[in-house]
Amino acid sequence: MFCNRLTKVYRHLSKQARRQEITCWRVYDHDLPEFPFCIELYEDKVYLAEYQRRHGMTEEEHQAWLESCLPTITEILGIPDERIFFRERRRKAGRQGQYEKLASEQEFFIAKEAGLSFRINLTDYLDTGLFLDHRITRGMVRDEAKDKRVLNLFCYTGSFSVYAAAGGAARVDSVDLSRTYLTWAEENMKLNTSAPQSNFIHADVKQWLDEAPVGYYDLVVMDPPTFSNSKRMKDFLDIQRDHAELINQVLRVLRPGGVLYFSTNYRKFQLDKDKIETPVIKDITGATTPFDFQGKLFRYCYRITAPDR
Repeated sequence: MFCNRLTKVYRHLSKQARRQEITCWRVYDHDLPEFPFCIELYEDKVYLAEYQRRHGMTEEEHQAWLESCLPTITEILGIPDERIFFRERRRKAGRQGQYEKLASEQEFFIAKEAGLSFRINLTDYLDTGLFLDHRITRGMVRDEAKDKRVLNLFCYTGSFSVYAAAGGAARVDSVDLSRTYLTWAEENMKLNTSAPQSNFIHADVKQWLDEAPVGYYDLVVMDPPTFSNSKRMKDFLDIQRDHAELINQVLRVLRPGGVLYFSTNYRKFQLDKDKIETPVIKDITGATTPFDFQGKLFRYCYRITAPDR
């Protein structure tokens, strides 16, 4: 059953990937409940994660079951065992799991997306350093960034910042609370040529926005975690509770007519339009969902325009 399903989706999606010249993409995501895997290709390497579940097997039985699945994956994808990197993926609200360090092997390699280079790590963290579901959104930012002042909030490893720089941004500021990911973002920027004035700012985004200059930025990207209670924050973040306040803070630092790309992967998210201080809000979730995430992506994305003052 698993062999048939993986063969079918791989054949179908790989054609689209080749046609679009995409080498990093999601092959399989819990398509069958009996095989709760996430499988992603990063050029010649595979990220394999198993979603945590109550499987009723002993540890030995589960290990044997997992090992029985690997030959199917290697045969269909044509990638040997030594290039398959396994993780157990616990279901958590939002993306705060990206900050959980699982190992210290420091095995980085460079992967390409749309002609740009990114450092990928499949060993040390739950997430890889590149959220594949935002591939289209990154392209939109690059297309709009020419000569603009761009702000990337909760920047993670800075992929949006790299795209903005590649699009000819005049300035790119990247803000995150993790020094580890800010360093990773800076290294990603250095991998790619023609970098504009770039600043990597270690700060709590909510506090930083309170002091940011009014009307300064032309384009902002904000992809926050669903929930965060880091000890370094003044207050915990709950995206359903706090999103309107956060968006309004961003609208304050945008010039009139400036654009915010806001996204969240909180499955039960409901945008509170009545509390957001602009009427120009466009849901672009469907337009920004890549071919390899159709029907399996729980993520919302909005294009929000700052009003005239």
